[in-house]
Amino acid sequence: MINKELIPYLKLAHGSYNTLIMSLLIYQGWLGLRMRKKRKAGERQDFKIIKRHRRNGPIFAIMGCVGFLAGITIIYFDKGRIFLYPLHFINGSLIALLLISTYLISKKIRATESPWRTRHFILGIVIICLYLIQVYLGLGILL
Repeated sequence: MINKELIPYLKLAHGSYNTLIMSLLIYQGWLGLRMRKKRKAGERQDFKIIKRHRRNGPIFAIMGCVGFLAGITIIYFDKGRIFLYPLHFINGSLIALLLISTYLISKKIRATESPWRTRHFILGIVIICLYLIQVYLGLGILL
């Protein structure tokens, strides 16, 4: 069992970690948007950006899911149940589900005008929006 005195620090660490993940995902989205704009304009792609986007995407998705699982673990050890903050829990669950979905969709992107590419783009925007909501809900819990 975790020492109850550590719980406030773990909550703060959880929030800080997930804020970092949100920042990394915004950066990832910015890279994806740069690639998309160049592709739509018919310009030559920067393969360093493409390589970075492809390499970091799965890592950031895993890190986001780890943050979600850490939050569940912290609240379970603190209160003995995970559904204490339902909006925060549901939003976090959606983020984790969409991170996994975005990763799986990215594996199906092949051609330059693949319909999977647009789905990947839309899910990325939804994930970032949900993260912003999640930060707001999390601050309501911490403060």
